[in-house]
Amino acid sequence: MKPNLNDLLKQVQKMQSDLEKFNLEFGEKTFEFDAGAGAVKITINGKKEIVGLDIQKEIINPDEKEILEDLVIAAVNKAIREVEKIYQEELQQRTKGFIPPGINIPGF
Repeated sequence: MKPNLNDLLKQVQKMQSDLEKFNLEFGEKTFEFDAGAGAVKITINGKKEIVGLDIQKEIINPDEKEILEDLVIAAVNKAIREVEKIYQEELQQRTKGFIPPGINIPGF
């Protein structure tokens, strides 16, 4: 049985609207990740923008500048990876049931 093109168009328009809403809502979320057992904490939003950085003063030592740099880099990279993972998981949950049978859209 062929899908009705009008129904399919309505479904695609609804999915597009829902995805736009999802992206806006996700972009406003914030997440916190750390490195070095909490020595460096990064706050990142759903747009993958760093909005906060907290470094415990106990680890600030001018003689160990490279260690601090490594911890900041590790925390930022972890934050970016985890936000992308969360985004993909939430996107999959949101798009379940939107794609009609027989239509293959990569990423969904």
